[in-house]
Amino acid sequence: MRLPYVDNTNPLYYQRFQPWRDVPRSDWDNWKWQLQHTISNPEQLAEILPLTEEAKERVRHTLPKYKFAVAPYYLSLVDPNNPECPIRLQSIPTEAELHIEAGEMDDPLAEDTDMPVPNVVHRYPDRVLVTITGVCSMYCRFCTRRRFVMDKEGHKERNEVDVICNYIGSHPEIRDVILSGGDALMMGTTMLVEIMSRIRAIPHVEILRIASKIPCVLPMRITDELVTTLKRFKPLYFMTHFNHPYELTPEAKIACERLVDGGIPVMNQSVLLRKINSDAAIMKKLMQELLALRVKPYYIYQCDLSEGIGHFRTPVGKGIEIIESLRGHTSGLAVPEFVIDVPGGGGKIPVAPHYLISQSDKKVVVRNYEGFISTYPQPTLTDCTCSTAKAVETGPPSLHEHGVARLLHEDSISIEPHETRDALH
Repeated sequence: MRLPYVDNTNPLYYQRFQPWRDVPRSDWDNWKWQLQHTISNPEQLAEILPLTEEAKERVRHTLPKYKFAVAPYYLSLVDPNNPECPIRLQSIPTEAELHIEAGEMDDPLAEDTDMPVPNVVHRYPDRVLVTITGVCSMYCRFCTRRRFVMDKEGHKERNEVDVICNYIGSHPEIRDVILSGGDALMMGTTMLVEIMSRIRAIPHVEILRIASKIPCVLPMRITDELVTTLKRFKPLYFMTHFNHPYELTPEAKIACERLVDGGIPVMNQSVLLRKINSDAAIMKKLMQELLALRVKPYYIYQCDLSEGIGHFRTPVGKGIEIIESLRGHTSGLAVPEFVIDVPGGGGKIPVAPHYLISQSDKKVVVRNYEGFISTYPQPTLTDCTCSTAKAVETGPPSLHEHGVARLLHEDSISIEPHETRDALH
């Protein structure tokens, strides 16, 4: 049974403001109604939240450069009395977005550089990310792809989909395809199914993933009918995006449970955001509640260097501190990996507290989360070759032929970055 709109035991978790108080439940739960009533300008916003003329002007100043849109559902979660409400900070523009800090870039992850054909990012050997749309139901103010998501919109045309599928089909090393955007679930179901069907029909594609914030910002889109449709494409993984426990409303929980009950594993990717979730207590609560929903905490991302989002970034040490505070103090299942998606297209690099203190050929010295220090004796037998390794390895590139692993298995003493990229492309 669905829970009521307002949770009186913890009103900050779920609220509902005017002018929606009298909206019938059947409309409120309809994702198309939500999109039809999207708030996208300061005048509409001021009807719901108390804004001074100065505050409205600050929102208006950002609109020529970056889009603003938020569905009634997500905006109804804002605490109007807290200027640092985590929902407000993620969804409502501020003039801080117009300030470009040193080091910020239009395309900080160099996705365009790793785009051999339009809309396909091929950075890692066996997987690609496909941007099938530039549309979102809510434009996150810290978006890393704001270079195209925030300044234009539109789903891909049929000829663009042809190019995407032809590229994937001609590269047998690709076994994992991530459908992203924008937000993949902002496409109509018919078009989404057509794209997924074409990709699933490619023999060497083993895994499909959908990257979508919809369970967080528009959970009514996750209907029983949609889940039944998505189940056809197993093995399918759903990568979603919650940043704060206040986002785990009754509707959001139902959306996640529908996906998991439908046999679709759900993984969460959070972004570390200053003043929003830059505290271990908030992250611990979020990860534990996600795990209770059978949503696996997967990554915490260091905030990227996209233009205009410097006010969201934290020191890298804050992320390490949070992982240190999670490890051992909660289930390992609730501890995600903290990563920096490094500028220039280097990909995701894990960053963690140091648990290995020292090592020799006899022992390694390690510590636990409490500071307990112990040793682990090194084995006397060190030959780790496996007779079946060649038999199970399929398709290029060999794990031993490229990247840092090559230095461990060959006589080479150095490697140039271009060698890795040339091998991929």
